[in-house]
Amino acid sequence: MPTKVLGKKMLLGGKWVNRDEEIVVRDPQDNSVISTVPKASREDMLFAIEKAKEGAEKAAAMPVHERMRILNETANYVDWHQETFVTTIAREGSKTINEARGEVARCIETLRLSAEEARRINGETIPFDQMPGHENRIGYYYRFPIGVIGAITPFNDPLNLVAHKVGPAVASGNAIIIKPSSLTPISALLLAEAFMKAGLPDNVLTVVTGSGSDIGNTMVTHPAINMVTFTGGLETGKQIAHQAGLKKMSMELGSNSPVIVLKDADIEEAARACVSGAFSAAGQNCIGVQRIYVEKPVYQMFQERIIGKAKDYSVGDKQLVTTDMGPLINEKEAKRVEACVEEARQKGANVLTGGRREGAYYLPTILSNVPENCIISHEEIFGPVVLLEPVENLDEAIEKANDVEFGLQAGIFTKNVDAAFNAARRLEIGGLMINDSSDYRIDGMPFGGVKGSGLGREGVKFAIEDMTEPKVIQLNLRKA
Repeated sequence: MPTKVLGKKMLLGGKWVNRDEEIVVRDPQDNSVISTVPKASREDMLFAIEKAKEGAEKAAAMPVHERMRILNETANYVDWHQETFVTTIAREGSKTINEARGEVARCIETLRLSAEEARRINGETIPFDQMPGHENRIGYYYRFPIGVIGAITPFNDPLNLVAHKVGPAVASGNAIIIKPSSLTPISALLLAEAFMKAGLPDNVLTVVTGSGSDIGNTMVTHPAINMVTFTGGLETGKQIAHQAGLKKMSMELGSNSPVIVLKDADIEEAARACVSGAFSAAGQNCIGVQRIYVEKPVYQMFQERIIGKAKDYSVGDKQLVTTDMGPLINEKEAKRVEACVEEARQKGANVLTGGRREGAYYLPTILSNVPENCIISHEEIFGPVVLLEPVENLDEAIEKANDVEFGLQAGIFTKNVDAAFNAARRLEIGGLMINDSSDYRIDGMPFGGVKGSGLGREGVKFAIEDMTEPKVIQLNLRKA
């Protein structure tokens, strides 16, 4: 029987505190209570921001070697306590125990990358004598921290996406306030514990748990917040951008990622990768495969392969190592996915496999013949559903892939290097994975998209660039 973990505190003002009002955290598998966390108020967030201003001064004054030490020791702490982090992720969220292990490993990598990149926040010399009359001037620029960062993180990667915001912030000498998802806040609190054990000064990191309407709006609109970094849905991102005012922003807003399978592809490998890319984390993945365009000569073969692999996908208890897919984050989300599939079915789509909900579970589902006016054709489904469509050629596949509001990542399977680079040039996306599905990422690469998929890039080095600004230093030398 799972052990209950009750009464987690939030990190506010350098102290672990409770509040009378609480948020109940439930395991989506059986709706059992696994923890409670404080429900912070607007006043709590205002206090957090004031203390973070003090933390920003401490962070900026930390020498690089100290930032590196803290990040590496935090990574060590997570490594030494892997089972606690793995169990927490697999209980509070949708991930299976195997997926949770992968996320913890990535978190450790993200923290170590952050430590390494801290030593590489470099500037350049500037040749001021490039203009006549400036022969006696020399100078350079360096990058300085922007101050206080407000971060809002989602439920689907409750540990590593927090690390992707905190790691670069600490590496670059900023203070950061994390508002984690109310559905999966415990992983963020455990990571904060790791940072405090590593000796991070008070108020450099704050984790405030609560509802977005109570504390999120207060954070993003406050003039002392110098940057907002948000991972979540497009509509919420638009609202934040409208509210935040004149400050830096980094937003990763999801997608409905396409994969193209050409007739010369390794069909077996393409089907395997697309099943994993579509159904891992119950499809709740911003780069998960949602639309697959297959050249007609191999369409039937690919359809048979992917249906077979989807039917073999093991759905069940998240804690079992034999399980491939667990539930969605809650029954409400499963019902939303169910409604989207039912709309497509009523408009003429064929359900090739799946198409059935059981509580918070939704079976791996493959649709074909989906009309363009269906929600699932142009919006992000964020669930275990993928669409198959035959195409005449690469040109048609690219045209259909681009015909949406999103542009995060895509995949293409082909042995033709010319076709692959043709797609790379013409697809409106932030990244193309050749002979991989759209669901491929390492934590050191620039990650983000175009159109409705967001602003800026995550990935440690690239987040650090967003979290710093260049300052020019010029010296006018006296003539000898």
